[in-house]
Amino acid sequence: MPCSITELCEKDVIDMKSGNLLGKVCDVEFCPEDGKITALIIYGRQKLFGFGKGEEDIKIAWSDISVIGADTILVCCNVPPRPHRAKTNPLQSIFNQ
Repeated sequence: MPCSITELCEKDVIDMKSGNLLGKVCDVEFCPEDGKITALIIYGRQKLFGFGKGEEDIKIAWSDISVIGADTILVCCNVPPRPHRAKTNPLQSIFNQ
């Protein structure tokens, strides 16, 4: 089943070893000689307003892809886990006083 780059970028990437959601495909790397895709790139999260050093980008070699499904891409690679940021409600501190 053919898949366009746009469709590829809408899919979630999940690490099969840890079960962690790595993010969505943001870019692809390809070999200009033969046109084959060599890697998927997931951009790291930026710091507040883009200032400071954000998280590193994740580069997944094409050989590390196990399955490309309808909604997800399953990969098997050694990716360090990203720190989990707890979602907080800014109004919570006002109402819990």
